[in-house]
Amino acid sequence: MKTQMIVLNGGSSSGKSGIVRCLQSVLPDPWLAVGTDLFVGMLPLSMREPEAEGAGSGKGLVIAADGTVTVGEEFNRLQDAWVAGVVAMARAGARIIVDEVFLGGGEAQERWQRALGGDVEVLWVGVRCDADVAAGREIARGDRTGGMAEGQAEVVHRGMRYDLEVDTTHTESLDCARRIAAHAK
Repeated sequence: MKTQMIVLNGGSSSGKSGIVRCLQSVLPDPWLAVGTDLFVGMLPLSMREPEAEGAGSGKGLVIAADGTVTVGEEFNRLQDAWVAGVVAMARAGARIIVDEVFLGGGEAQERWQRALGGDVEVLWVGVRCDADVAAGREIARGDRTGGMAEGQAEVVHRGMRYDLEVDTTHTESLDCARRIAAHAK
């Protein structure tokens, strides 16, 4: 069976988005890119702004001043629906690259696996980056809350099972993408 989905999991500023763009260039077929940033951007502001009514209620996404991220029940419900939609695209014939941050580690992977149902061929890829390097990238980006990269660098990999791991600390996105592409069927 051909690989239908490549799931990249890594902390904030680990280099996933750069790898995704490179993968789209080096893979021979067209692949759609989706990810957690796209999903969060789809949420109403009331579910993703700490000072907004929905976020403080435990329903949405809260990013604390120290970069700690917590999510509520409504966020999880909507994310499950979004994941089901991504899986449906793969089942309909689209090849998908997912740029994800599994805050729940292996438990989050299990949620995806339930949605996948065993009939979608997935290449699971861990994207690692030294916490200090990711923190420097976070500062350079200017669009992330300080502390996210350092706080997520290891926690997102706990309990995960990968087919392949890459480390962007000293390896360019294109080299990582080529290595991943070589593992995709």
